Amino acid sequence: MSKFSREKVMPRYLALAVILTLVGLAVIAKAAYTMTADKDYWLAVANNQVKLVDSIKKPNRGNILSCDGQLLASSIPEYSLFVDLYPTYIGANDKDTAWSRKLSEIWRDSIDALCDGLHRIFPEKPAAEFKEDLLKGFQATRGRRHWPVWRGIVDFSTKARVQQLPIMNLPQKRGGLIAEAHESRRHPFGSLAERTIGSRDSARYGIDMAFDSVLVGEIGIEHWQKVRNKWVPKEVKPAVDGCDIVTTLDIEMQDLAEQALLKELKDRDHLMGVAILMEVQTGDVKAIVNMEKGPDGTYSERLNHALGYRCEPGSVFKTASILVALDDGMVDTSYVINTGNGVMPMHGANMKDHNWYRGGYGSINVARALEVSSNIGVSFVIDHHYKNNPSKYVEGLYRVGIGQDLKIPLNEYRPPKIRFPDTKTTNKSLYWSKTTLPWMSIGYETQIPPINTLAFYNAIANDGKLVQPRFVKQIVKEGNVVQELPPVVLKEQIAKPEVVKKMQTILRHVVSQGLGKRAGSKAFQVAGKTGTAQVSDNEYNYHTGKRCHWLSFCGYFPADKPRYSCIVCVKTTTGPPSGGLVSGTVFHNIAEGVMAKDVRKVAANAGDTHSVYVPDVKNGDIVAADYVLGKLGVNTSGNWMSAAGQGGPVWGVASISGKGVKLEKAGDNDGVMPSVIGMGARDAVFLLEQMGVKVVLQGAGNVKSQSIPVGSALRGRMRCVLQLG
Repeated sequence: MSKFSREKVMPRYLALAVILTLVGLAVIAKAAYTMTADKDYWLAVANNQVKLVDSIKKPNRGNILSCDGQLLASSIPEYSLFVDLYPTYIGANDKDTAWSRKLSEIWRDSIDALCDGLHRIFPEKPAAEFKEDLLKGFQATRGRRHWPVWRGIVDFSTKARVQQLPIMNLPQKRGGLIAEAHESRRHPFGSLAERTIGSRDSARYGIDMAFDSVLVGEIGIEHWQKVRNKWVPKEVKPAVDGCDIVTTLDIEMQDLAEQALLKELKDRDHLMGVAILMEVQTGDVKAIVNMEKGPDGTYSERLNHALGYRCEPGSVFKTASILVALDDGMVDTSYVINTGNGVMPMHGANMKDHNWYRGGYGSINVARALEVSSNIGVSFVIDHHYKNNPSKYVEGLYRVGIGQDLKIPLNEYRPPKIRFPDTKTTNKSLYWSKTTLPWMSIGYETQIPPINTLAFYNAIANDGKLVQPRFVKQIVKEGNVVQELPPVVLKEQIAKPEVVKKMQTILRHVVSQGLGKRAGSKAFQVAGKTGTAQVSDNEYNYHTGKRCHWLSFCGYFPADKPRYSCIVCVKTTTGPPSGGLVSGTVFHNIAEGVMAKDVRKVAANAGDTHSVYVPDVKNGDIVAADYVLGKLGVNTSGNWMSAAGQGGPVWGVASISGKGVKLEKAGDNDGVMPSVIGMGARDAVFLLEQMGVKVVLQGAGNVKSQSIPVGSALRGRMRCVLQLG
């Protein structure tokens, strides 16, 4: 039997329904009242507590440093300057406020002084134009918050000077200066290695782009909340500044290489030049120069040709060809080739040596063929031993590293192109003819960027170990190493050790008794190879008759204990086209400059014992001066007492006395103006403010003049202007 009692339950449900209905009606009535009668009150409450959308806080971009910590690229703030002509407090809701009336008076009384001050900071624009421009701003649309003060980007010091002017020194949102910050990339050493370091406006190339994710850092987030008419920031996520990048570049070596190359380019009006200097053991790139002649005749870094300019390398490629043949056991260095009178027919075309018009070299061995850069000698060896199996020769080129993709992280790097035999393709640039093998062996029909040629020669200097050229060695955060980027070995051995030793000997002979003599030095041994190739480029090609040559020298030094490898390439239309004469001379200047840099004499041994070494000492706190001079070993003398027990510094003047510095205590200046001429700004301000004088500084440096004459009686809070210089 059901226990449900209708007579008891239904009245309860009815009572509950009535109560809920009354509550609902009350809520609706309260909402209606709030929307009408209480509208103004609640709008005022909402205006006092408003949360904006999240704002982005940008991190500081990391710096790029040289191998010894010098700044190569850094981000600094620059500013666009605006004035707030109609802040929210002026004319808000068309109300005439006390501040709006006061601000109008300030503008009326100070606009001329403001414009005169702006003209002093920006002299190219007259004060009258500044005034006309600002008055035009008052006629603009009401509510305009940003009216340009100066249509350009300024640095921090300029912004600070503008901010001190009348009206500009008012608080933000009260009619003062509004400075919008922009991040600007600066290179303290100008265009030095600019194409490798990176762009000055954005991360478009170079190390700046390759390591953008490391340099950029992490953005921060802030909430802005309005509390009683004040906007209060609340940091939700702090911005994390980017890491610094420590490169392998050496500023002194970079400057040395650039100046040596530029001199050759300007003296002979060449089109383009490349120079790369690298440490043998580590592959650290110490200097990389890319100079190209512009339409106006000046040279600058426009593209990173050292990494990306693929062209036929010429005779520097012969070293790779002979190394392959020696490593495969096809020939030995004593193998003799009859080069005849300097002209030899090969598959319907004539191969010529550079001295063919003088009768050629006759019979020479393989080693001598490289020393004198004989086209016939090298091409005969390769064609004779590999014509039935050219793939074996090409495979050998990749084996010895000349065709290796170095996987350099910079975006302008282009790996070399050395094609395999293919007689079925319809693409003429890929077709393998009977003349391809002999001409490829002497540096034609291939495309090799300079960095790959240098890496190959560096491997020979490194006893056969091929290392990847390294541009960055550390990632640093706040002085602490976050990540080490150690040298990368691409091949432990490019050829048999005994073959590498033979090639080292040949390359030394190229410089000592071959065509590379210009690259040599009387102070140390140099090893390397010259290269000269006729290249096709726009109007300079084989059909127009206008010739363009790619001249190069690649080698290392000192040859007995290799420390550095270097390649110099020059593109030119002027003669004579000789890699040894042009590039070899630049190589010589770079090598001798680098070696001289490491020969440093102790400064003490070069000093003149009869000279008097006395530092310049400012007038001021002579106790501090005596302490510093004592640490420097400079004798001091004077009639002053220690500050201990005197309750403060002892002020005085310094003068040279014999071989030391004489420090004399200044006389008592109670109630009269002392002389602060010659003091540093800090000492002068400290001394005068202790005496109750208000100090105004103008300029920078030591005190040159003071507005209150020495000996004048001091009364009250006097104001003294100190001119520094």
